[in-house]
Amino acid sequence: MLQHYINLFLFRIYPYVALSVFFIGSWLRYDRAMYTWRTGSSQLLSDRGMRLGSNLFHIGILMVLTGHLVGLLTPHWVYAIFITSAQKQMLAMVVGGVFGVVCLVGISILLLRRLTNPRIRATGTFADSMILILLFLQLLLGLGTLIPSSHHLDGSTMLLLADWAQHMVTFRSQPVEALMSVSWIYKTHIFLGLTLFLLAPFTRLVHVWSIPLSYLWRPYQLVRRRQPTLDARSPQ
Repeated sequence: MLQHYINLFLFRIYPYVALSVFFIGSWLRYDRAMYTWRTGSSQLLSDRGMRLGSNLFHIGILMVLTGHLVGLLTPHWVYAIFITSAQKQMLAMVVGGVFGVVCLVGISILLLRRLTNPRIRATGTFADSMILILLFLQLLLGLGTLIPSSHHLDGSTMLLLADWAQHMVTFRSQPVEALMSVSWIYKTHIFLGLTLFLLAPFTRLVHVWSIPLSYLWRPYQLVRRRQPTLDARSPQ
């Protein structure tokens, strides 16, 4: 009975709490503390490893998040005419595994840089280090789900997780039942992911709202050399 109530809170109530704090908290921070809406980049302090780690992390995380959203929220009947559940799971394991490793390498570089560089550590905050550690753990959990997933390649667990997610976003009742039989590592991965949404408005993660998509279609900047001017005091 106790386990039922714990699952009920974690996977039926907590998701709505976390997402409500994410949306409302982000709006309030933008409205009340706009000047704190930034990434807090430390590249000016030291650029060693910054470009490589940041690029790998952002490429990996964008692909992983896109895969999660499409994979979990797309109804089974939409893709059933093109691909089976087993094929979809294998595709998710391969693509998610590759970009998960890319993301893990990137965040490892960024985390090592933040924890070992004295200048960055001195100017950073506890929240900066904490959020990187949580992201690192979340990636380890995500890659860890590949192990139990390889034991049931029929796609059954993937369908259960998708059923839970789709029940949640459409506010349908009893979404917890879909998660009762899945491995603990999936449940921990879901819980930590929701916790990251909960913490986002209070950390640098809030800048996920500020993805500069306009860079994809903005025109090139024209840069011209400044022409030398004649000194009025020089002889003609």
